[in-house]
Parts: sequence; structure tokens; C-alpha cells
Amino acid sequence: MIHTCRFILLLTAMLLLTHSTSSYAAKVTLDSFCGQLAGEWQGSAANPNVAPKQVSTSVMCSADKRNLYISVSRGSRFSNSETWWFRQQQDHILLVYANGITDDISQQLTLYEQAGSYSFLGKGEINQRPALVQLQFDPMMSDTKPSTAGWQWQQSAHYLDDDSEQYQVIRAISLLKPSANNTLPTE
Repeated sequence: MIHTCRFILLLTAMLLLTHSTSSYAAKVTLDSFCGQLAGEWQGSAANPNVAPKQVSTSVMCSADKRNLYISVSRGSRFSNSETWWFRQQQDHILLVYANGITDDISQQLTLYEQAGSYSFLGKGEINQRPALVQLQFDPMMSDTKPSTAGWQWQQSAHYLDDDSEQYQVIRAISLLKPSANNTLPTE
């Protein structure tokens, strides 16, 4: 009974957060973000309490901008590459995550935009725990040009079986435009 009440309270809080977020952030479709992220990126990936690792990330956007495919190179979390496939379906986005080691994960998300940042929000499961999931993409601006130099991708969760009211960072990945003299080390 207590677990059910807590779940209802957290679900209500999520709805209020989504409602209040939507008053400041606009619900958008994948086509508004897809083209901005497409390309080749490099940077580091870091999990809490683990040393950052260098990764390369390839992002493809379908011609109709209703599919976004992200591939993070091997060495970020597993020995295989991992893929994130976002697919626009009516008013929500379906995410299919695969890493070649664990079972593929799929979940429904909603995409919001606020001041140039994009946030995918949804309910799912992380580490076999029910959670509110947030995949946040924040632009990193260039000091020399008024353009986006890259993105900071933060993957966070708010566990529904936890009394905490905050999202916990699961991992962050920096997506930076590669330069000729900035190459990734080989393993």
C-alpha cells in the first residue's frame, strides 16, 4: 500500500513536472532536432565514479527527419558499440537501445526544447529499477563563432523506488566536432 501511494505521488509529481516544464519548454518533434545533431563527433564519456573514456559518436538523420540514429564507439561502456535509434511515432518518440551484450531496450519518450537545449523524457527501467528517464542535449557554443561547437549529452534517471526527488546522472557524453589534430587513441 505504501509503495503504491509513493508510486502515485511520484507519478503525479512527474505529471506536474511535465506540465510545468511544458509551460517553459515546448513539446517538439524529432525533425526540429535531428539535423542539428547529425554528423561525426568525438569526446569523452563518463559514468559516475568511473574514469572518462574517449569515444567517437556517429549521428545519422533520415531524409524525412523522423529517424535519428546514434552510434557510440566501443569502449564507452562495453566492448561493442552501442546504438540509440529514435523514431517519431505520432505524438511520441520510440527509442530502441542496443549494445550487443544485453537485451535491446525500447521505450516511449517525449521531446521538449527550451532555449536551444533538447530533452527526451519518459518512463522506463534502468538497472532493473522503474525510473523516469531524461536524455538531455545541451549545446556547447564556440568562443570564436556564434555557432554550436558541440553538445553535452547527459543521461539521467529518477528512480521511482527511491524517496529522492532528484534525477541522478547515469552517464554524460561530450559530442565535439573533430579537428585534424585531435584524434582519438586506439585501443
